[in-house]
Amino acid sequence: MDALNVHTLEHRPDLFQDLEKVHEGSFPDYVIEGDRHNAEYWGRVLEAFPSLQFVLCDERENVLASGHALPLAWDGTVEDLPSGYDGALVRGFGERRSPDTLCALSVIVAKNHRGKGLSSRAVSVMKQLAQRHGFSRLIAPVRPNRKSLYPLTPMERYIRWRLEDGSPFDPWLRVHWKLGAQILKVAFNSMEVRGTVAEWEKWTGMRFPESGEYVVPGALTPVTMDLEKDEGVYLEPNVWMAYRL
Repeated sequence: MDALNVHTLEHRPDLFQDLEKVHEGSFPDYVIEGDRHNAEYWGRVLEAFPSLQFVLCDERENVLASGHALPLAWDGTVEDLPSGYDGALVRGFGERRSPDTLCALSVIVAKNHRGKGLSSRAVSVMKQLAQRHGFSRLIAPVRPNRKSLYPLTPMERYIRWRLEDGSPFDPWLRVHWKLGAQILKVAFNSMEVRGTVAEWEKWTGMRFPESGEYVVPGALTPVTMDLEKDEGVYLEPNVWMAYRL
């Protein structure tokens, strides 16, 4: 990969105008539309912390990847970690303690540029941003990118899977591990996604004839459908990982 240019939202807001094209297909529709915390806070993250949102561009300033984060307070113990992605958003805006930790929310690589090491570059940039802003730690509620292929395997077992060299089986966990992050714990209810049965049918292209648990495309665990309540609930587990800076 040739030299990359790094730009923050603070200095190059123009490069963020078409970010939806970069993000397209990175997450299932139900994660984007059905997580009320994400819907409530995402715009506020961009507005409040523009210096912590960045893009990686080629020499022609084409956006290849983006990274997003927010500051929060964390005392360094496993017990004080937020509940997960949703909890990090809530704490970032509702915590009275002074923030001392940068929390990575997402690293997204454009579909036609994946497999080129850009995710590692983006995480490295995030570590540099954290240090530049005086944070002592970088944490992330990581969404393992191969877990959706094993939705019936509990996350606490999945994260223990290893390759022959001892590195994590999951590619995204492995990227963080190689860059020095440690797994702290599973965030069992990292994201809460709710929708009507009709919404879930639109999001997944499936039909749900009766109440029960369903494996749906892109989900890390099954979705629970309740036809009497006209509601489907998906509690997504993520993995808390942390860097010492």
